[in-house]
Amino acid sequence: MAKYMETVQNIVGEVKKAVIGKDECIKKVMAGILAGGHILIEDIPGVGKTTLALAFAKSMGMNWHRIQFTPDVLPADITGFSMYDKYMGEFRYQEGAVMCNLLLADEINRTSPKTQSALLEVMEEGTVTVDKVTREVPKPFVVIATENPIGSSGTQMLPESQLDRFYISMTIGYPEIRHEIEIIKGNQTGGLLDGINPVISAEVLTFIQQEVEEVYVHDVIYEYIAELITMTRNHAMIEVGISPRGTIALTKMTKAAAYLSGREYCIPKDVQEMFYSVARHRIQLNSKARINHVKVEDIMEEILKKVEAPTPKKKVEK
Repeated sequence: MAKYMETVQNIVGEVKKAVIGKDECIKKVMAGILAGGHILIEDIPGVGKTTLALAFAKSMGMNWHRIQFTPDVLPADITGFSMYDKYMGEFRYQEGAVMCNLLLADEINRTSPKTQSALLEVMEEGTVTVDKVTREVPKPFVVIATENPIGSSGTQMLPESQLDRFYISMTIGYPEIRHEIEIIKGNQTGGLLDGINPVISAEVLTFIQQEVEEVYVHDVIYEYIAELITMTRNHAMIEVGISPRGTIALTKMTKAAAYLSGREYCIPKDVQEMFYSVARHRIQLNSKARINHVKVEDIMEEILKKVEAPTPKKKVEK
């Protein structure tokens, strides 16, 4: 067994203290972090998007920054800027919000496209360039961005190029009544985040991500992933399918799902669990789908049914 599998379960347990009744959401965010990707959470305000991100930051001992995206936020607030130091007689770099392990980008679709695009380089390359000088951000580096539903007051759509940088997209939704009661009680006694204890440090997370990268993927699983992706490109109701970047994201998320399940090898169920979250923000439906009121969820379900999953007879397991 990989060295840190039990440790990861302890992290999940700590996050559950603050995010009640959303075990599936917690698993997907944990998988995204283990895969080294960025996470986009779309939902109405107040359902726990920020709490979820802060719970992960606290449980993993990560240095984190939070930036509230409003129309007046500038690109320099993200990347940093150079300021003249009259005592030193030179320009000195002032760090931006991205110089941390976990960046919580709150309501990312409320700011200008220019500011949104300032995140592109750092999300893809892990570097920022200011005044022709390129600097690396701390490792590990994860962006957990939240956005309000499209059409909400003051929002604008994220460009496709930025959406594609997120490994997964997900929603949280309203809690059930019994879970909402637990949330109320928790906030009456000082706040749900207060009870979270750090399980690891940011440095240890880097080692865990390396273990996840080494999870075994059989050729038939690679073929299964490729067939699912190809179906999104050839579907009659899809205008734009998933790019090769999305294929890589699905593969890495599949490895992370296997790791979270206590395995060092992948099975079809791991692919199926992560397929929708990887695909939902990358697929663009065509006019035929819109006229017939077809949703992305319906098409994803159809694709999963049509593409035959590998069986144990095909030697899926190592």
